[in-house]
Amino acid sequence: MKPFFEDTATAFAIKSDTALERAYFLFKLISKQPLVKLGTLVTNFAIKAGMPVEGLIRATVFDHFCGGISETDCIPVMEKMHEKQVFSVLDYSVEGKADQAYFDQVVTKITSLISFAKTKPYIPFVVFKPTALGAIDLYEKVGTTQQLTSKEQADWELIKNRFHSICKAAYDQNIPLLIDGEESWMQDAADALVLEMMKTYNKDQVLIYNTLQAYRWDRMDYIKDLLEQSKYDGFKVGIKLVRGAYMEKERLRAKNYGYVSPICETKQATDHNFNNILTYMIGELEHISIFLGTHNEESSYLLIEQMEQKGISLKDPRIWFGQLYGMSDHISYNLSAKGYNVSKYLPFGPVKDVMPYLMRRAEENTSVAGQTNRELDLLSKERKRRKLG
Repeated sequence: MKPFFEDTATAFAIKSDTALERAYFLFKLISKQPLVKLGTLVTNFAIKAGMPVEGLIRATVFDHFCGGISETDCIPVMEKMHEKQVFSVLDYSVEGKADQAYFDQVVTKITSLISFAKTKPYIPFVVFKPTALGAIDLYEKVGTTQQLTSKEQADWELIKNRFHSICKAAYDQNIPLLIDGEESWMQDAADALVLEMMKTYNKDQVLIYNTLQAYRWDRMDYIKDLLEQSKYDGFKVGIKLVRGAYMEKERLRAKNYGYVSPICETKQATDHNFNNILTYMIGELEHISIFLGTHNEESSYLLIEQMEQKGISLKDPRIWFGQLYGMSDHISYNLSAKGYNVSKYLPFGPVKDVMPYLMRRAEENTSVAGQTNRELDLLSKERKRRKLG
């Protein structure tokens, strides 16, 4: 297959010269880890001190990585992407809150997003995080089968009810749900809850997707067991396959608590695990739908080759490619130009409330030097092409 991700004219077609220069500037900053750490500290201080910095943030890092402050504010961005047949996954990216009122607010928000998505042809999925519906410590206790207090048992029932409320809304509106993966020490409980949702709502079609993080070395066993159970119990499986975003935190916790790290020892081992899981799932397409969440070109090409070999239609609704908004446009827009199903995760929320997400995104990019350098190389190539043009 002839590589086609190098086509920067297609990749950045919807970016104005100003937006292109801003992207280049931001990735230049992100490539320098000390600047990211300093910028995070200064920005957090400025926001807490009530300094008028939201306008500056909105005009730079926020507008590059986020769609807007509300779902309606995101509409121009989504419509512009959809002109190039790139769809949107609205991601309510308010983080760092953990009380019952907030958890209930998230249920209201996600169910309203499901209704909103029903009216918009460019929103094929809605997404939420398990810890947006309940405390991470409670997921951990449930996952490790610790004895719950009566209060904790009541809180766990509330979490289950929140899951059902959102999934029932998705079922009624026929809008698929992507449920994000999180830290390994809470994931067993989340996996069990999502399994319950799949058994209930995925009888006839895939509406509920769990997230499988391939940097965990045990995930091939997980997906094989899940598919075996789905065939036995008569439900379909939805999987969003990603590499994972908590590697440093996972390894540090394993070291501090003295247990074997759940994370693959090397990047190469993670890539191998990811590609093996992807190949396995493609062979089970009768029972599974796949959302490939990756910025990795090799894995994207692997799925393309598998689809070609098996004669799978480019528009098969069981296969989607996905990247984060503001990153890997060379993958997203070149895939959509070829006719594949492609979507962008589009974070949104009030600027102040989304800052924890933005800071985490910047820090993750500094730890993946190859990704940042690749973005810079492609942006540089497009800048030169436009100047010559």
